[in-house]
Amino acid sequence: MDDGGGVSWYEGEESPLRVVCGGPAEHWTDALPIGNGRLGAMVWGGIASELIQLNEDTLWTGMPGNYTDPDAPKALSDVRGLVDDGRFAEATTAASNLLGKPSEVYQLLGDLKLDFDHGHLSYARDSYSRELDLSTATVTVSYSVDDVRFTREHFCSHPHQVIVSKLSASKPGSLSFTVALTSQLLHQSHVRDEKQIVMEGSCPSERLPPPTSKLEDGPRGIRFCSILDLEISEDNGIISVVDGNKLKVDGSSWAILRLVASSSFDGPFTKPADSGKDPVAESLTTLRTVKNVSYSELYLRHLKDFQTLFGRVSFRLWNSDFGARTDDASRITADRVKSFQQDEDPSLVALLFQFGRYLLISSSRPGTRVANLQGIWNKDLRPKWDSTPHMNINLEMNYWPALPCNLAECQEPLFDFISSLSLNGKNTAEVNYRAKGWVAHHKTDIWAKSSPVQGDVVWAFWPMGGAWLCTHLWEHYTYTLDKDFLKMKAYPLLEGCAHFLLDWLIKGPDGYLETNPSTSPEHEFIAPDGKLAAVSYSTTMDMELIRGVFYAVSAAAEILGKSETDLVKSVRKAQTRTRPTKIAWDGSIMEWALDFDDPEVHHRHLSHLFGLFPGHTITLEDTPDLCKAAEKSLYKRGEEGPGWSMMWKAALWAHLENSEHAYRMVKRLFNLVDPDHEVEFHGGLYSNLFAAHPPFQIDANFGFTAAISEMLVQSTGEDLYLLSALPRDKWPSGVVKGLRARGGVTVNISWREGLLLGVDMWSDGETSIVKLHYGGTHSGVQIVSGECHAFDGDLRLIKKTSLMH
Repeated sequence: MDDGGGVSWYEGEESPLRVVCGGPAEHWTDALPIGNGRLGAMVWGGIASELIQLNEDTLWTGMPGNYTDPDAPKALSDVRGLVDDGRFAEATTAASNLLGKPSEVYQLLGDLKLDFDHGHLSYARDSYSRELDLSTATVTVSYSVDDVRFTREHFCSHPHQVIVSKLSASKPGSLSFTVALTSQLLHQSHVRDEKQIVMEGSCPSERLPPPTSKLEDGPRGIRFCSILDLEISEDNGIISVVDGNKLKVDGSSWAILRLVASSSFDGPFTKPADSGKDPVAESLTTLRTVKNVSYSELYLRHLKDFQTLFGRVSFRLWNSDFGARTDDASRITADRVKSFQQDEDPSLVALLFQFGRYLLISSSRPGTRVANLQGIWNKDLRPKWDSTPHMNINLEMNYWPALPCNLAECQEPLFDFISSLSLNGKNTAEVNYRAKGWVAHHKTDIWAKSSPVQGDVVWAFWPMGGAWLCTHLWEHYTYTLDKDFLKMKAYPLLEGCAHFLLDWLIKGPDGYLETNPSTSPEHEFIAPDGKLAAVSYSTTMDMELIRGVFYAVSAAAEILGKSETDLVKSVRKAQTRTRPTKIAWDGSIMEWALDFDDPEVHHRHLSHLFGLFPGHTITLEDTPDLCKAAEKSLYKRGEEGPGWSMMWKAALWAHLENSEHAYRMVKRLFNLVDPDHEVEFHGGLYSNLFAAHPPFQIDANFGFTAAISEMLVQSTGEDLYLLSALPRDKWPSGVVKGLRARGGVTVNISWREGLLLGVDMWSDGETSIVKLHYGGTHSGVQIVSGECHAFDGDLRLIKKTSLMH
């Protein structure tokens, strides 16, 4: 223990980070997730049988489409005319002519089923355990039958691209089971070489295909293959074939299952019928690389790879002074969630924080598809909301924790996806809107759909999806200071987005540049004639997003020496003519350009508060009046809502430095959701810690992790704010290590009895000047690259240490 500064006052071992289950899963949201970014599995942990539901991130319905509509320009002109005339309800109806076809749907891979020959079960519940260890990314199931202890270990290896399961029995020769692969998709399976099961199939070529019984019937969509390889102990055990497509093991001591999977998906612009990829050949190739790799080597490589990412951040909380710890990793996690409203166990907060990081690593890795509405985990042919990326909050929230929580690489699939969207979006912009650049709307899919989808105008028409995604490009640079990324990846996409926005803006009667038509995501208003409407002009979120993109273009151009181009000059000129954020008659932030009446003040979206977070135009220092109005808006919205909405509110309150209300939103998420009695828009957690909309949406898990990081550390590139929204009475003592701040800075913080003890900071990029803020104390410091700077609780520099040591 060291009270003289720095973060070393407690250097004990990290508490076990485990999601502990009381019995086998009864619902999908009781099962435990594993994944490597591309492959995913949900482990149910049964006794007489085991179900492992499988996913592969490229399995989607459909094929590339035409995302243009030559009739859209006429419809756009009509809608703009109605908006100009103040006929907002009619404009909303007319805007349906701007909508297009539905998006495609994320599919499942299939099920790995194990049936055990346990005979008479003298199963005692006390002997059963099932848990996910976040630090090893491993699910372990263990139980006793009579005098035999059975154990199953499951992990999903990124280095070897294989799902691995080890089954073992404490008594030699006691392990007997049958294994099969099956799928709800059109498929066939057979046994190969008497110890491998090969399953081949295809996704529907249409969104809702007619039922068929053979692979040859109807046009194929994306084809897939999964191969399960079975290895058993050499000294005992027999493998036999059952029904031509199952394997049966009798009398073995242990078994190792290696499952690989591939698809014919060859990018968002290649039709499945034109793909040259052979999923069977690719699966066999992958299997050959892992078949002779021992279980221990597979596990060690998996562990090293995973912990390289996961181990960058550690986080511990106590609700009283050191020594009065309440964390109990052996307790059933669902029971801990149930009791949180009474005991407010801070160690459960730390667990859910790290669970969000675990899910991001498991569902988004360089080279994989972008994390969708459920990450990569899905059990349905027709999942809720198609399990697609939604770009009016959900996809963006998925990646909120990537940068501050030290997982920048996990954001790479998002940038690859934006690149694909920009290509389709260029055609959509040109044909639908007669505009340069590129555009993307509210809902997309693996084919990078850029046009509006079919649906209700209130949510389906929203041409700002690309703009919001582009803010992530600039944020990536501000955290990493990677100029190559800025030059080669970010800036060309920002340029294209800015070109569209400049053409989309039209001069209004009062001199502002306006967006018309314009919606505030998924929210209606009451027009002056008393009718419900969704379409008007220049919603607050439109303007905030446009300002965010224009700022990024201008700032990036300065760094890259492009500040005198015609585009940048046009952007800077337009910046001064965008409609500013205004305060409504009741003191809240105006959501629309006109002060319409709101028919649903408790609406789940916080779109008009984008400037506070994740934007940067509303700050306590520069715009105190707008901050006061944002606070009023948050009070109006209330505290209830789906999980993602509550987590956005937590981050917003954090940026108002209101720790009490930020914590209230954090606490509200700890509500155990019953899958059999879900209430729409009442968020919470399932027993496996998946977050609920309900049903399950992964964005709230990621939003929770991001919100906690914002409560602890906020940054601008020049300023770094420490513990500005820390609920000191709830988390009086804690240590967090490895959080990232803008400017390429890594931060470790410790506090005790609600007071800052010390801070360690270092930069892995350029030497920079940072102004530290804590309470009323401010300290300017030069952070020298290659050195760790340690400060005490009064922000006094106490020592420097070379990172080489």
